[in-house]
Amino acid sequence: MAGGAAHPGAELLPFARFLDSSLQPLVYGYGRGTLHELRAREFGRLAGTVYLDHAGTTLFPQSQITSFMKDLMENVYGNPHSQNISSKLTHDTVEQVRFRILAHFHTSPEDYTVIFTSGSTAALKLVAEAFPWVSPGPEGSGSCFCYLTDSHTSVVGMRKITAAMNVSSIPVRPEDMWSAERQDAAAAGDPAGQPPHLFCYPAQSNFSGTRYPLSWIGEVKSGRRRPASRPGKWFVLLDAAAFVGTSPLDLSVHQADFVPISFYKIFGFPTGLGALLVNNRLAALLRKTYFGGGTAAAYLAGDDFYVPRESVAERFEDGTISFLDVIALKHGFDALERLTGGMESIRQHTFTLAQYTYTALSSLRYPNGAPVVQIYSDSDFSSPEVQGPVISFNVLDDHGNVVGYSQVDKMASLHNIHVRTGCFCNTGACQRHLGISDEMVKKHLQAGHVCGDDVDLIDGQPTGSVRISFGYMSTLEDAQAFLRFIIATRLHSSHGQPLPLATPGEAGAPPEDSEAQNAVPAARARGSSSPQEDTSPHSGVWNNSPTAVDAEGLCPPLLEATGTQQTTSEKAADVPDGDLRSHVITNLFLYPIKSCAAFEVIRWPLGSQGLLYDRSWMVVNHNGICLSQKQEPRLCLIQPFIDLQRRIMVIKAQGMEPIEVPLEENSEQVQICQSKVCADRVNTYDCGEKISNWLSKFFGRPYHLIKQSSDFQRNAKKKHGKDQSAHTTATLSLVNEAQYLLINRSSILELQQQLSTSCENGKEELFPMNNLISRFRANIITNGTRAFEEEKWDEISIGSLRFQVLGPCHRCQMICIDQQTGQRNQDVFQKLSERRERKVKFGVYLMHTSLDLSSPCYLSVGSQVLPLLKENMEHHDIPATDFMEILLTCSPM
Repeated sequence: MAGGAAHPGAELLPFARFLDSSLQPLVYGYGRGTLHELRAREFGRLAGTVYLDHAGTTLFPQSQITSFMKDLMENVYGNPHSQNISSKLTHDTVEQVRFRILAHFHTSPEDYTVIFTSGSTAALKLVAEAFPWVSPGPEGSGSCFCYLTDSHTSVVGMRKITAAMNVSSIPVRPEDMWSAERQDAAAAGDPAGQPPHLFCYPAQSNFSGTRYPLSWIGEVKSGRRRPASRPGKWFVLLDAAAFVGTSPLDLSVHQADFVPISFYKIFGFPTGLGALLVNNRLAALLRKTYFGGGTAAAYLAGDDFYVPRESVAERFEDGTISFLDVIALKHGFDALERLTGGMESIRQHTFTLAQYTYTALSSLRYPNGAPVVQIYSDSDFSSPEVQGPVISFNVLDDHGNVVGYSQVDKMASLHNIHVRTGCFCNTGACQRHLGISDEMVKKHLQAGHVCGDDVDLIDGQPTGSVRISFGYMSTLEDAQAFLRFIIATRLHSSHGQPLPLATPGEAGAPPEDSEAQNAVPAARARGSSSPQEDTSPHSGVWNNSPTAVDAEGLCPPLLEATGTQQTTSEKAADVPDGDLRSHVITNLFLYPIKSCAAFEVIRWPLGSQGLLYDRSWMVVNHNGICLSQKQEPRLCLIQPFIDLQRRIMVIKAQGMEPIEVPLEENSEQVQICQSKVCADRVNTYDCGEKISNWLSKFFGRPYHLIKQSSDFQRNAKKKHGKDQSAHTTATLSLVNEAQYLLINRSSILELQQQLSTSCENGKEELFPMNNLISRFRANIITNGTRAFEEEKWDEISIGSLRFQVLGPCHRCQMICIDQQTGQRNQDVFQKLSERRERKVKFGVYLMHTSLDLSSPCYLSVGSQVLPLLKENMEHHDIPATDFMEILLTCSPM
């Protein structure tokens, strides 16, 4: 093991040892060729990726799509509501798929009806609306709706419909159902004439993977087990959406009244298609108010006359069903059976992987004996009867404190491991396992936490967890790559080096890419220091850009340095780090193209949105989706240069001829389109086919360059606790959150020292300072006096310019990308996380408090920065003589 032997509890559990120690026979694979062959043939797109979110959606095999597309190309499928030949083909094919679905669940059209819906959520809503509820009255208490608290949001949401019908809802805890006394069926009484009740529970928890007894179906329906002490007839809805993706369900044995499912959980494709399986014995009792196309046997437009169709499916499938998606299901069933042999094989295979991973995770310990993870489960993973292939957990530090799930997710992404985080649309299970009270949920909301965000810790307590889940194509390499990731990021060898992750070619290892290995650094703009000043002369990086200010070539009036002309780094060297009186701008950067290389300047004009042309452009894919270095790390190798005099942006990259793009659009020729940045809609325009071809050639896939329309105004979102009046609302370019980002060299220095390592001869090697600065992609760099003091500032003044400090910048995995090479180094994120007490924040956001653009305004390297502290709202104690020396940066040219 690299770096020395690991302590007990920090080793990867060998799979062979796990199998030998198992008390039951375990099955891995499908006995028809290797899983490696299946993955290579059917899931080649997973090369180098560890996908562990099969409970979210599983993935489709290539042959399923190929077969479906061949079907579409060879047949004409018309609207099934018509009577022509193509429509008849569609109708018959859809009916055949209905039979196939019922056969898959070991039942027949005599017992169950398949009603196609847009998904399991729509199926649940249909039940809530159509169930024969009885409102309370003088003769009785009426119906009740009971649901297990370990249920998906879509189940709990049914109570809003029942409440509108004056039907009571009763949440039932899992422990109450388990401990409910079984009653004699005769003692339950005759339900005839009594109100109907509905009990909903999941076959498998989507939070923990717990599998609840299918025997509850028969026990509740017969009255032998009651969710609530109410006289009446009980019906059961079994939420099978999470369960049937990796397990068989036999409805001939477990005859639930309603079974909602979503097919993408089983096949990966199609999405947006589900079904409600209805027990035919209940079908006649269902009620329906609205009627849509295809559901009426007859109706009158001018009179209240309507007769529904006799078929239950036709009665409840309003409008034309998604018939091509239904036809796609046939190919999903074919592929699943051909590749695996059936659901029982999938159940055994996925459970083996889950049990191995659970066992290995549970055994991981810090040197002090503390566990590395806390697993949330109601089982000990002893059998697939009680546990699905899902593990929900939180990572702990060696003191037992929870490491936020958002940080774990970001670290996993760096290793190309895909997990799920949060509460997974199951607040009840989340509360139960994490010990979150109802009052805490409300307080979390008041603190700004909402479902699905990345607020993972409040007052040190977790708001959710990390979930991994396996699918039929998951492999041992997937499980071990994940375990290596946990070991490497939480447990280190005696020499402080991470334990090895997957080797190249293994799952989870980044693919070998000669282009990436030989990638060039992002050369800085004219007017910057050499991008290689901190690299070895033998490092093989590209070095063909100018290293000194070229004011004449760029725009003499705007980039003219005050006093003796120096490079930016020379200016920074003159600033006395550690001088308690000094807060001086040492570097200025703008990023004309979002997520591309920095353009470093000495003096630069301001616009209403920040530094002029900062993040005015962005690269999008063929679907118009904005790209960042998280998806395309090589964006940092694209080098934009702004020439204000010529009104152009010159874009360069290694191996490519430079290309020019005008700074402003021709309003008569451009076509405005809408794009999205951080959930905000923005008006943009395409910069043309020429630059699109240039980008597509460099990246090897179709990309476009778009620019925010000059007449479009995007307003910043107001932060909690910030007293912003309407006239101070900031306008934004294509930035994520704020007009400016400021970082402090003292903060960088502290991180640099944390990242320092010792080479073989004992000499300390430091992470290059400029390398670290570039990773944080800030606009303003100051020399600071103390690490992270900037987070205590409320405002800053730079000459006559005033900026409000909006708060810290919460970092993502982009800081792990070397901006000179496009290569990743996970240590930066991890060390910063450790230093910031598990919250990865670095730098502060700024916005103008007021800005008069009636005359040009500039920021300059060397300008003094006056902070205003939050605590006392007073300026730092700076002598008057120094105050008078502050460079006034807002003045006419």
